[in-house]
Amino acid sequence: MSETCMEEKLDLTENAIKVLERRYLKRDKDGKCTETPADMFHRVADTIAAGDYKFGKTEEEVKELGNRFYHAITNRYFMPNSPTLMNAGRELGQLAACFVLPVEDSLEGIFETVKNTALIHKSGGGTGFSFSRLRPKNSVVKSTMGVSSGPVSFMSVFNAATEAVKQGGTRRGANMGILRVDHPDILEFIDCKSDNNQLNNFNISVAVTDKFMEAYLAGTDYDLINPQNNEVVGRLSAKDVFDKIVDGAWKNGEPGIIFIDKMNYDNPTPKIGAIESTNPCGEVPLLPFEACNLGSINLGRMMKQSENGWVVDWDLLEETTRTAMRFLDNVIAVNNYPLPQISEMVQNNRKIGLGVMGWADMLMKAQISYSSEEGTKLAGQVMEFIDYISKTESVEMAKERGKFNNFQGSIYDQPNYLYNKYKGKSAGKISDEMWAELDEQIRIHGLRNATTTCIAPTGTISMIAGASGGVEPLFGLVFSRLIMDKTEMLEVNPIFKDYMISHGLYSDELMSKIAVDGSVAHVDGISDEIKHIFVTAHDVTPYWHVKMQAAFQLHTDNAVSKTVNFVESATRDDIKEAYILAYRNNLKGITVYRNNSRQFQPMNLDSKKKEEKQIEIKPVVKEEVEEYNPTGEIREVKCPECGTKIQMAEGCFICPNCGYSGCA
Repeated sequence: MSETCMEEKLDLTENAIKVLERRYLKRDKDGKCTETPADMFHRVADTIAAGDYKFGKTEEEVKELGNRFYHAITNRYFMPNSPTLMNAGRELGQLAACFVLPVEDSLEGIFETVKNTALIHKSGGGTGFSFSRLRPKNSVVKSTMGVSSGPVSFMSVFNAATEAVKQGGTRRGANMGILRVDHPDILEFIDCKSDNNQLNNFNISVAVTDKFMEAYLAGTDYDLINPQNNEVVGRLSAKDVFDKIVDGAWKNGEPGIIFIDKMNYDNPTPKIGAIESTNPCGEVPLLPFEACNLGSINLGRMMKQSENGWVVDWDLLEETTRTAMRFLDNVIAVNNYPLPQISEMVQNNRKIGLGVMGWADMLMKAQISYSSEEGTKLAGQVMEFIDYISKTESVEMAKERGKFNNFQGSIYDQPNYLYNKYKGKSAGKISDEMWAELDEQIRIHGLRNATTTCIAPTGTISMIAGASGGVEPLFGLVFSRLIMDKTEMLEVNPIFKDYMISHGLYSDELMSKIAVDGSVAHVDGISDEIKHIFVTAHDVTPYWHVKMQAAFQLHTDNAVSKTVNFVESATRDDIKEAYILAYRNNLKGITVYRNNSRQFQPMNLDSKKKEEKQIEIKPVVKEEVEEYNPTGEIREVKCPECGTKIQMAEGCFICPNCGYSGCA
C-alpha cells in the first residue's frame, strides 16, 4: 500500500493501485505519475459534483455533493466507468465509454460514419453499428450502374480505419457490428469472422427477430428482406441458419446474438427511433448518436453482519443507488462529447446505466450458491430494489431539474406503465402498490432519465473496487502468481480464505491443490456444502448461467453483460440449448464461450469448411410484406509481459498475474 493511500485511509488492494498507476493517474511528459489515487478520486468527485452549478446550486452545496461522491467511490460502494475516472477534470473531458452511430445506405453516409468513428476512437470511445440498412451484395447502384459490395465489405473499411487510429498511439477502439437475420447477406456475415485474423477490431452479433425464432421452433423457412425497398427477395431455412450461428459460436465465439425485438419492446423512446445496435460489449441498446453512461454498485460492500451471518444492507444499498444516480446524471451535464449530434441526443434522453459488480462476492458472503433458486431469488430482489430506487431518484431529479426532453411519447408517458410491467412479478422487496405509486409520481413530475439500469462487464473498475466482475461467478478461487524474483505466490479470494480459516480448513497445501484450475469441485477433502457455495464459472451449468442472467434482466432497462461458459468438450447442441433457453427467458442477448475454442479453431478450418452444409437461398414470388423496421465476445489473449493466458469478455484486460493492462 502506498504512503498516500495510507494517509487518506484508502482501502485499495495492491492490484488496484497497479491498475490506477498504469492506466488512470495523470502523468507528466516523462511518464511519471503526478497524482495519487486519492488525488484522482478527488478530481473525479469534484468535477462531477460541479455539474450541479448548472442547476443553480451554491458552492457549499456543490462541495457537499463532491464529498458525498468521494465517500461512495473511496469506500468502494460505487465506481463510474473507466473514461470518467480517466478523463473527468482533464483536458479531454470525454467521459463516455461507447457510442452507436448510424450507417446509411449511401457512399457519402458510410464514409461520414467512418470519419465520425475515427473521431470517437481518437477520444477513447468504442462504437457500435448496424449494417442492416445497407443494400445487399451485387445490388445495382443506379447512380453508377455498378453493383454494391455489401455490408461485410464495408465492415472491412471500418476495421481498417480503426486499425489506423489505433496505430496512431491512442487507446484501442472496439467495434460492434450487427446485421439483422433477415438481411439477404446474413450467411456471409455469419462467416465473416470464421478466420480469427479477419475483422479483428470487431465483435459481431446477429440481430435475431421473434419471427425468425418462431420459424426455427416451428421448423419452417423465413423471409429475407431487401432493406432498399422492403421486398421479400428470398427464403432460408431457419434451422439451417440457426445451426450456422451456433456452429460459429462453438468454433470461436463469433457471432453472438441479440434479440432485437426484445430490445425494442423496452425501447423507452420508440417515437424517436428504433434500436438497431448496441455498444461493443452488447449490454447497452442505443439509438444512433447515443452514448453509454455507466457506473456500478459494488454488491459485495452492500452487506452487514447479523446474528445469522451476512445479510444485505438495504439502507446502504438505497443510499448508494441514490448517490450513483446523482453522479451519473451530472456526468451528462459535464461531459465533452466528440460530436454535436451525440451531445444533442444524449441531452434529450439522458440515459443512465447503473449496474452492479461484486455479485459473486455477495453470494459467497451470504453462503448462497450461484447455481440455485435461492441465488436467482436474491438476484431478483437486489435488482428489483435498485431499479425501483433508481427511478424514484430519477423522479426527484425531474422535480428539481426537469424531465428528459423526449419524455412525451415515451413508454413512461402512459398510465400505469411500471405497474403493468411488473404486476405479479415481485421478488419480495417492492410491491405492486409501490410500482403503482411510482407511476403516479412519474405522471405528475416526469422522469429525468429514459433508462436507469444496465449491467456492464466492469473489467478494470471491479479490480479497482476489489470486487468480482459484474454478475459473473468467479473465474477462480485460488491462482498462482509470479512475483518479481520469479517465485510463486498463491492468491486466494479473501471471502473464500476467511471462510476456510474460520472453519479451521485453511492450509497452503490445500490452496495449492485448488490453484490447479481455481475450482474446489474436484478437490478431495472439500465438503459438498463448500463446493455448493464456492462455485466458479466452469462449475456453473449453462442452465444456471442463463437463469441468473434472466433474474437480473427482468429489472434492467438496458441489457445484461453475461458470459455463458462452456467446457471444451461442450457440443453444438449444448450451445443451441442455451440460446433457446435465453430466448424463452426474455434475455436481450447472450454471449457464449467454449473453453479453448479460439485456440483450436484455426487448425481445422480448411477441413471443417469442406464439411459445412451449403444453405440454399430460395427465390420467392413477390408478395406483400410488413414494412421493414430496422431496429462481447470473449477473447483469449496472452499477457505480453509475463505470458499468462487471459480470457476476457471485453476489449481490454488486466493480467491477474503481473498487473499488466492492455487491449486485445
